[in-house]
Amino acid sequence: MASRSPAVAGAFYPRDPAILAREVADCLGPEVARRPAFGAIVPHAGYVYSGSVAGAVYARLEPAHTVILLGPNHTGRGAAASIDPHDRWETPLGSVRVDRGLADRLAELCPSLERESAAHDREHSLEVQLPFLKTWNPEVAFVPICLGAPSLALCREIGEACASVTANAASPIPVFASSDMNHYESRETGDAKNAIAFRAIEEVDPEGLFSAVIDHDISMCGFLPATALLFAARSRGVDRAEIVARADSGDRTGDTASVVGYAGIIVG
Repeated sequence: MASRSPAVAGAFYPRDPAILAREVADCLGPEVARRPAFGAIVPHAGYVYSGSVAGAVYARLEPAHTVILLGPNHTGRGAAASIDPHDRWETPLGSVRVDRGLADRLAELCPSLERESAAHDREHSLEVQLPFLKTWNPEVAFVPICLGAPSLALCREIGEACASVTANAASPIPVFASSDMNHYESRETGDAKNAIAFRAIEEVDPEGLFSAVIDHDISMCGFLPATALLFAARSRGVDRAEIVARADSGDRTGDTASVVGYAGIIVG
């Protein structure tokens, strides 16, 4: 398949290239020291809500040539776990190439991954990362993976496959998980629930994160990608994660009675 067209340009982020470039630059903020990392957790709401939190992560990481991008399935369409088969994804800032060789290696290592586009066609969680990635490195390539089945075994399988391909790579391949935090409860409730998830993430404890979300009813939409990332990180010997930015929708709307939380977290 040739090219995936943007599904949420003009909604989650600007369609106009010049306006989008300025907004991404604003989200990245002033220049700060960059460092390598195994991966990161970044939010995927509209840029007006979570763009600065995502930008705080990208601004601190050394650019890479290729990334693995894990996102949740909000639409319910498609397979439980899938790699998008397109050759590239279009953005207002230009196309981003899919690393088909890396995608094929991941599919070989992870039989549960299907090559299909239905899960990706209308999904925003990966798409909203691409203007950041394109700005971070204009020549960046990526592997788009969408997860929709709440299975710890599936997260482990995908995470260990990611660990294997990153361990054998000639240059670093960061693993990014796209996720917002707790949804549509008060700021107080959301902060309390998110704190439980953060403890597991900071300890690089994938089983702990998975069970915390289920047991405490934390509506962290990307907990499956985040769990897979933590499995990959632990397999590679990573034992720390750092929260570099936090916010919630109430910071923008002024309504703290029902908020969505966002966190930018560097893993490794």
